[in-house]
Amino acid sequence: MKTKEDFLNGQILLIDKPLEWSSFQAVNALKWAIRKKFDLKKIKIGHAGTLDPLATGLLIICTGKFTKKIPEFQGQVKEYTGTFTLGATTPSHDLETEVDQTYPTEHLTEAAIKEATNQFLGEIDQVPPIFSALKKDGKRLYELAREGKDVEIKSRKIEILEFEITRIALPEVDFRVVCSKGTYIRSLAHDFGKALGSGAYLSALRRTKIGDFNVNNATSPKVFKENL
Repeated sequence: MKTKEDFLNGQILLIDKPLEWSSFQAVNALKWAIRKKFDLKKIKIGHAGTLDPLATGLLIICTGKFTKKIPEFQGQVKEYTGTFTLGATTPSHDLETEVDQTYPTEHLTEAAIKEATNQFLGEIDQVPPIFSALKKDGKRLYELAREGKDVEIKSRKIEILEFEITRIALPEVDFRVVCSKGTYIRSLAHDFGKALGSGAYLSALRRTKIGDFNVNNATSPKVFKENL
């Protein structure tokens, strides 16, 4: 059993973030559980890399003195699995917003879908989605998007180390991606759809690895609380 001193000196906690929870909610749930259990006024705690509410999977949460390690974990390579839905786009590139355009998918073959992944391997320029927490002129992009403002977003260099299609059941396509820090899988979905001439958006996402840490070794916030 972990002691109060363990958490204050620093712990690395692997959490499997539930669907529809924000990363902040997951951190908060752990923070309250630790404070309550050990009757602590305060404890430093934070996560290494946000996951959208509509994504599940690995969150690395650091406590106490280990919060200093957060930048180191944020910089590590990540692996994701999930689903693209072809034949349509959404403004947020995922399920957060409604479909705004539809496209034909009759021309798509299994070979063409698998072949298209090659265009994204290596170092590429990627434009982050407008519905993101990045800031422009002191405001978050999603705030500007919700105000209906046109915003020019600069592309940035990212690296896709592996990109494979694991299942095709049109309009759904399952994938596995290994990528650098700063990669938006939503943008990858959008660009992948564009490359196929059919549009696409991200309909499911799970983060499975960060560096050497694997979601298979993670617990849910609920289980963490019960085992404290």
